[in-house]
Amino acid sequence: MSIPRNWRLQQQRYRLVGEVCEKCGARIFPPRDVCPECEAPAQTPFVFSGRGEVYSYSTVYHPPRGFEEFAPYTVALVHLDEGPMVTARLTDVDADEVKIGMPVEMVTRKVQGGGDQGAIVYGYKFRPAIRHAA
Repeated sequence: MSIPRNWRLQQQRYRLVGEVCEKCGARIFPPRDVCPECEAPAQTPFVFSGRGEVYSYSTVYHPPRGFEEFAPYTVALVHLDEGPMVTARLTDVDADEVKIGMPVEMVTRKVQGGGDQGAIVYGYKFRPAIRHAA
């Protein structure tokens, strides 16, 4: 990933900043210029909680170039509490412990090594939700 692109995507990848449609209220991630639900302009920033649950998942044993250091790793479709579904790698959990419906929370972690450009890229991953004592 180029350094300028990495810089532009920081809010989205570090804090799960998307948008909310002022017309229909749809919460959108990743951000888009137009609401996918009602086609109205969607430009109001919205910070997602980072909490959700595993909708589906798969474990990658033969990764694409640039991701070999992470293999094997599990990729999941995470249904966020606020509605959208995101694709993300899971962390802090063994592949055989992952279950559909498992509560997860977003964390910021290394997502790609330095490679030829030398820039280590950080972004969101999800881990099993830590339950806090009431």
